[in-house]
Amino acid sequence: MRTGVDADTRAAAAWEGIGVVFILGIGAVLHFLFAWSGNSPLVAPFAAINESVWEHLKMAFWPACVWALLERGPLNSRVNNFPLAKATSVILMPLIIIGLFYGYTGILGENVLFLDITIFVVAVVAGQYVSFRLLTGDERSPVLNLIAPIAIIVLAILFIVFTFSPPQATLFQDSITGRFGMP
Repeated sequence: MRTGVDADTRAAAAWEGIGVVFILGIGAVLHFLFAWSGNSPLVAPFAAINESVWEHLKMAFWPACVWALLERGPLNSRVNNFPLAKATSVILMPLIIIGLFYGYTGILGENVLFLDITIFVVAVVAGQYVSFRLLTGDERSPVLNLIAPIAIIVLAILFIVFTFSPPQATLFQDSITGRFGMP
């Protein structure tokens, strides 16, 4: 830490904890925002446009990106590894969602709304926890901290591109209509 360790650790814990609430709240809104907008193509890159797993990943990704921007100013000079911590968190959340969703649906043979919501919460909490550990841990490679924002940008581009032109793979298929991409 660059200043008092105890105060910086408490600050990081508070910001990451509040981030959980922020990401969950905005993520819930993003589930419905596309329909609420009248299926606006301007909203589509940021909100779930169908019931595919890929589209639901936006519910964690975009709010986590916004939260990282909001906490950068107050935290960046007080913690270590800010870019790496945020990139790891932002990428880990969708990976956890994918892994747990396909794991339990592979076992049960169907999806259960309660479990889907629980997975979303678990992914957000886990992502923010890992971020906290990196923020309050030892300084990592400067190269990793330089590469980290690039990883977020690449994933953001993929979310935008695949909204309008998704690959024909199960991850991108609407579980209700069987279609891909925009309704």
